[in-house]
Amino acid sequence: MQQQEKVQLKECAMQLLSKGTHSILEEESHIKDVLSRITVEMIKREWPQHWPDMLKEMEALTSQGEAQTELVMLILLRLAEDVITFQTLPTQRRRDIQHTLTQNMESIFSFMMAILHVNVEDYRKLKSSAGHELKARAHCRVAVATLNTLAGYIDWVSLVYITSGNCHLLEMLCLLLSEPDLQLEAAECLLIAISRKGKLEDRKPFMLLFDDVAIHYILSGAQSADGLAICKKSPESQAVQVVERRYIFLKRLCQVLCALGGQLCSLVGSDVEVEVPANLSKYMEAILAFTTHSSQFLKSSTLATWGSLFRHETLSKEAVVVEMAIKYLRASMTNLIKTGFPSRDDSPSCGYSRVDFDSDEDFNLFFNSFRAQQGEVVRIACRIVPLEAFQIAAEWLQYQIASPIDTGDTTSKSAEGLCSLLSPSVVQWDAMTVFMECMVAQIFKNLEEEKLPIDQSMELLQAVLNYETKDPLILSCVLTNVSALFPFVTRRQHFLPQVLYKLFKAVTFEVGQDNKAPRTRAVKNVRRHACSSIIKICRDYPQFILPCFDMFYNHVKKLFSSDASLTHMEKCSLMEALVLISNQFKDFAKQKAFLDELMASVVAEWTSEEIRHVLSDPAVFLSFVGADQVVTEQSKDTDTTGLNRGRLSFCLYAMLGVVKRARWPADLEEAKAGGFVAGYTTAGAPIYRNPCTAHFLVLLPNLLLLIRTHNSLYMPGNMARLSETFTKAHEVMDAEKNVVLGLSQHLLDIYDSPVYRTNLERMQGFFTTLYDNCFHVLGSAGQSLQQEFYTISGLAEEINRSAFFSLDHVPDHRLRPMIRVFLRQLVLSCPQEYYDSLLCPLLGPLFAYMQQRLNVKWQVINQRTSVNGEDEEEEEVCQDSQVTQEMLEEQLVRLLTREVLDLLSVSCISKKVPEPAANKEEIEEDDMMMDSVQTAAPAQPTDELTELGKCLMKHENIYMTLLTLSFTSLSWKDTTNCHRTASMVCWTLLRQVAQSMVVGGNLLPEAVTWFYTSVLRALQVHGQHEVCNSTLSQLAMLIYENLRPRYMELRAVMTQIPNISVEALDQYDHRLMDPNAQKVGDKKRKDQFKKLIAGTVGKALCQQFRKEVHIRNLPSLFKKPKPDKDVLNTETLGLAALFSPENNTL
Repeated sequence: MQQQEKVQLKECAMQLLSKGTHSILEEESHIKDVLSRITVEMIKREWPQHWPDMLKEMEALTSQGEAQTELVMLILLRLAEDVITFQTLPTQRRRDIQHTLTQNMESIFSFMMAILHVNVEDYRKLKSSAGHELKARAHCRVAVATLNTLAGYIDWVSLVYITSGNCHLLEMLCLLLSEPDLQLEAAECLLIAISRKGKLEDRKPFMLLFDDVAIHYILSGAQSADGLAICKKSPESQAVQVVERRYIFLKRLCQVLCALGGQLCSLVGSDVEVEVPANLSKYMEAILAFTTHSSQFLKSSTLATWGSLFRHETLSKEAVVVEMAIKYLRASMTNLIKTGFPSRDDSPSCGYSRVDFDSDEDFNLFFNSFRAQQGEVVRIACRIVPLEAFQIAAEWLQYQIASPIDTGDTTSKSAEGLCSLLSPSVVQWDAMTVFMECMVAQIFKNLEEEKLPIDQSMELLQAVLNYETKDPLILSCVLTNVSALFPFVTRRQHFLPQVLYKLFKAVTFEVGQDNKAPRTRAVKNVRRHACSSIIKICRDYPQFILPCFDMFYNHVKKLFSSDASLTHMEKCSLMEALVLISNQFKDFAKQKAFLDELMASVVAEWTSEEIRHVLSDPAVFLSFVGADQVVTEQSKDTDTTGLNRGRLSFCLYAMLGVVKRARWPADLEEAKAGGFVAGYTTAGAPIYRNPCTAHFLVLLPNLLLLIRTHNSLYMPGNMARLSETFTKAHEVMDAEKNVVLGLSQHLLDIYDSPVYRTNLERMQGFFTTLYDNCFHVLGSAGQSLQQEFYTISGLAEEINRSAFFSLDHVPDHRLRPMIRVFLRQLVLSCPQEYYDSLLCPLLGPLFAYMQQRLNVKWQVINQRTSVNGEDEEEEEVCQDSQVTQEMLEEQLVRLLTREVLDLLSVSCISKKVPEPAANKEEIEEDDMMMDSVQTAAPAQPTDELTELGKCLMKHENIYMTLLTLSFTSLSWKDTTNCHRTASMVCWTLLRQVAQSMVVGGNLLPEAVTWFYTSVLRALQVHGQHEVCNSTLSQLAMLIYENLRPRYMELRAVMTQIPNISVEALDQYDHRLMDPNAQKVGDKKRKDQFKKLIAGTVGKALCQQFRKEVHIRNLPSLFKKPKPDKDVLNTETLGLAALFSPENNTL
């Protein structure tokens, strides 16, 4: 465009700004928006070089009236957004404009402050005088626009402008908090200002906001808004609704107070000497007012600030903070109670929740995380006032015990008069239990032994033990309280039998006398909870329980013989607890004799001819467990097949319990004395023997047989044997599907429903648990038996023949536990001397198989997502169930991929690179935008190979498999996996191979080219994601820089990149290859390389068809530095000459 046309266009636009709009209150907002945008687009192309007076012209416009002033504010705001926030300009133009804005910032700020001041004053004068309402509204509109523009600048300008004139800007914003029409925008500005990071010295003036006046304005603004935030829906109805603008203002004020707390914690106790504010208590009362507000969201917003205050080295010792910690703990008694579901009206929180959450599920997710954060802050507060916290917990527990049970209006569906999860008594007990757990843990850490309130805690425990209830949800809370108070029991041994009696009684808990009805999840949970509590006590205090061993054992025997209603899992949990205590015998022979007795029936059953026959033939197995029989819901599952499944489950649970828990003493001398040391390795390390080894070795053959048979169940022939009732017996269970797809189940359904609703679910549960437990046993064996497990002859072949048998037919969801629970544990606990004999023969073929299998699966997924539109139109509309099935399959492939690559990195990579942190709070916003790419990836990965990794890399077929798998996986549509593999695995493996090749041969050029192309292909797929883009670019650069000198072929790959500048590539290569070439800094080198490979980076769909806007650079504002003179060849400059005013040479 010609210069004359540009001038004409600019004048037209200025005319439009000046005279082309209606008055400020009449003109449509989209017209104002588009006018400001047109002007900003011209500024971006012409200012400052070709339009030096732009700011003066804007200032002149504001004198023409409110409409023009508002437009000028919009222009300044859009300009800041485009240049600083969104950075939608070429670098050179952006620097020019940012530099000029910064140079003129003092006048821009004064100009905006003056406009704000004048319009606020005029608005205040006119708003109450009759007949001037429109004029007042016009001034108000300008003030709002000015505050919005200020918000766009406060974010990034130098802190000096914000704090100048004794914080005049902040003072003005505080005053505006009392103006209902301006308070929200003022609060936004205040929040942005106080949230600024930067040098502590520059932030010191923020402490002025702790003055009485500022705190008073913040508090009075909050109080008036709180009163107006709720209004009645109609005069005659009692129902209320939230006024959203007032509520948002309350949120902003709460954030302002929290940001102020953040500044306080940074400044007090730092090098910048800042005193503790005199009215700290007033500030904390203000925060406490928000913590006790009805809105759950406001309560949660204050948690981080309380945590910082109570953690702070200096502030936490202040008397007012100690006093406030007690008040906070009292407030948390209310806050821990789960109320405020948006669908209900049983609490003042419900109205606010309807604004904040879309559904009860959303609220439930939020509240669970909110409660976890609260627990953390309660723990920190308990460190400051441990005894007071104990008093609060004790009073609360006694109150709950004394209160009658209130089921409320949502009772349990499964039994009369029982509570549901939302019943008032349950939510109260639940909250109190959380508080008790947090408190007890801290009191033992922070009080000396003699100050512990032992007697009082024993009174409490006695009250809990005496408390009887038939409500499963409340009994569950009671059991947690027993566990929480148990550390005190270790100081008063005579309480132990009572505690065990209470827990054993809960193991056999039933709601009514009728044991025939299916148990609900809530009842099952109580029984499981009791078993877990017993195991936990035996795990944490085995020495303390040892004197009661005989009593314990006899009680368990009695339970086993009398009560048929114990599930196999419950029986095995009690066996597990006994094994944990038996570890304290510290006598190999005695413990082995006990295990012989305990496991006698299991060994006899599992090794019997009948079971061996069942486990060795898939058809017999299916018939044995009843999967080939048609069963209707009325006829129920036949008794014998149900009992058969139980027999198998019990054996596996028992095996797992014993193998997982039986251990030798940790102390070498005790182990020697007890007969646990079988000998020593050549290096002198002891070889231990486990008392359960003999049992495990007897049980192992049939265990491997079961795994092999289980794998063969997926073969088409055996799938055909399933009856029509059980055709889906091997599919993913509904509950697990929801977990995989991230769907939440309705809260009340979980606890009221029977554990299994149908025969099919029962069969699915059986197959899933059986398969998982087989691998749990094998995974635990390596850890528990160590040498004795790894020296089993032919172990690798046995595992190959069973666990890896017929993998082609095994579905993805079944492979995950094999990898995670068995192989990962096997790798982690395997001694180095068995790497070659056991792990290499297992992992090599497995990785090769998984690479091939996953590659095929990902190709199918890619084809599915890249089907072109025409085909889609021809297809019939997919059923919802089909879409869900596809999503499930894809997610399972994704999860399996992650398990496989996790196994690869656990096997090969020892030192993990820190994952890129989220933007650290210390980094200024501005720097963050400039440096986001640099912060995403470390300069050079520091990962090393593990010993196992080195061992695997000695075998050519294995290392090629590992490299192929890791480099191929980069292009699979899973950004999490791409980032982890690119940052931690790929280069570590390739570097090792490249280094060993330098010594003993050469990596084929085709292979190197393929690896490099794989990374570029991954950039095509994932380049749109900042973090992946950064790690992949880093990986590509490492490969290119390290291997380019030896492989010319890499240059050939580079020349095929679209739009690459061959000249820039030559320059880069020259610097890389020529040892005498001038070296460039890391950052610059990275930027240059990123430009070279920019053509490979894939764009997000929303960016693919965007029309590129090209803005030309203007003549540079920055003068190029003069070339250095050769001082030796010019006149001699003595010291006197250097400092003489006449000398102009410098």
